[in-house]
Amino acid sequence: MQRFFIALGLLLIATILETNGDARVRIGLFEKTGLVRVWTLAGGAVLLFGYGIALNLTPLPFERVVGLYIATLFVVWQVVSFFTFRTVPGLPIIVGGSLIVLGGLIVSFWTTNSDPTP
Repeated sequence: MQRFFIALGLLLIATILETNGDARVRIGLFEKTGLVRVWTLAGGAVLLFGYGIALNLTPLPFERVVGLYIATLFVVWQVVSFFTFRTVPGLPIIVGGSLIVLGGLIVSFWTTNSDPTP
C-alpha cells in the first residue's frame, strides 16, 4: 500500500509538471513575444523535463504506470485548464474523461494469476 501512495504522489507531481509545462509552452507560442516568449518556452521545457524524471521514478512497472498516469493526467489537465485558460469541461469531456480514468485504473490494477503484481 505504501508503494501505491508513493507512486500516486510521484504521478501527481509528474502530471502537475507536465500540464503546467504544456500550458507554459502554449502561452509562450501564442501569447508572448521576444525575450518573454523565450523565457516562457524555457520555463515550459524545464517543467516538462521534471515531468519525465518524476514519471520514471514511479515504483511500478512501466506498462502499469502508464494507465494510472493517463488517468491522473486527465484530471489534473482539467484543473489546470480551468485555472489557466478559464475553460469548463462540457458533457463530452466529462463522459470521455470518466472512461479515460476507468481505463487507466483497469490497466494499472486489474491483475490475473499470470500477471506480476503491480
